[in-house]
Amino acid sequence: MPSRPFYDFEAKYLDSDKNIVPAPLTSQEVAGIQQLAVAAYEAISCEGLVRADFFLTEKGEFVINEVNTMPGFTPVSMYPRMWQESGVPYPELVDRLIQAALRTETGLR
Repeated sequence: MPSRPFYDFEAKYLDSDKNIVPAPLTSQEVAGIQQLAVAAYEAISCEGLVRADFFLTEKGEFVINEVNTMPGFTPVSMYPRMWQESGVPYPELVDRLIQAALRTETGLR
């Protein structure tokens, strides 16, 4: 049970060390949420980086909350923290994003 009724400013920026990364999900749940995140990304024609946020219901179903198309890069931001926890340090993440941007064609679709 969350310690706060809402994910407010204090929870996001002042208590960020209480966020659990990685989330305690089964490998089946991880695969499912990855598929949903890709589907959301493609459904709204995203390009580049995003952070897709989901809720896990008491019934075990994932519900998308938002697709954050320019996630934060502060010292407490979840986007770089999640990559760090998956084995991709901040400098490598920045390099990957730059390299991906350089491979992208410019102009309107």
